Amino acid sequence: MSTLTLVRHGQATPFQGEAGVLSPLGEAQAAKLARYWLANRIRFDEVYTGCLVRQVRTEQVVADYFREAGEPWPAAARDRAWNEYDAPGVLGRILPADPRLAALAAEFEGARGGPDEKRNFQRMFEAAMLAWLGRADVDGVESWPVFRERVSSAIRRLMAGPTGRRVAVFTSGGPVGLSVQFALQAPERSFLDVNWRVRNTSITEFLFDRDRLTLDCFNAISHLDEPALRTYR
Repeated sequence: MSTLTLVRHGQATPFQGEAGVLSPLGEAQAAKLARYWLANRIRFDEVYTGCLVRQVRTEQVVADYFREAGEPWPAAARDRAWNEYDAPGVLGRILPADPRLAALAAEFEGARGGPDEKRNFQRMFEAAMLAWLGRADVDGVESWPVFRERVSSAIRRLMAGPTGRRVAVFTSGGPVGLSVQFALQAPERSFLDVNWRVRNTSITEFLFDRDRLTLDCFNAISHLDEPALRTYR
């Protein structure tokens, strides 16, 4: 059997596309992960990242700690298959085009700057993502079927390789949720239910061989030993 460890990136400015960088808190989260792995002698044979700045930077922070400690760290291969879904597109195109979401959008706008801003944003965003999940094609936005296929294809490529490997992938909450749904063969809606719970720099682990992907651990944050480090966005 091989092991697959998925790491969500550290905290970054939300919905900034490929240019979104880690916040100072995100940098600290990645450093905590690196020190935790070093202390527990956790090592990998292969490392991958998506191509988004926040994903690449999270891996770079970990790699720097390993190399400074004189410990081996594989050169990371970048693969766009592990990029996040198009959240800016969902909010920019699906939200305005769906009259059912207009009331939620208005509530969010009215709550800006107030105590309910984050809560109303999450309600609006969840509804928009559900609408995206139910549509096969949206002009200018990567569709759910296309996103599902690119992530599941990346998983299958890893499964097709030699056994006995330890693989780490630095990615985002969407691919983590899709990987859990893929492993459990769960309904499509469960992808979103899982996605909302994935914390920054959390660890989700699978065992796999050529025939099967099995969930072993979800959303672990043992390395985030201070409550202030445990963020969703």
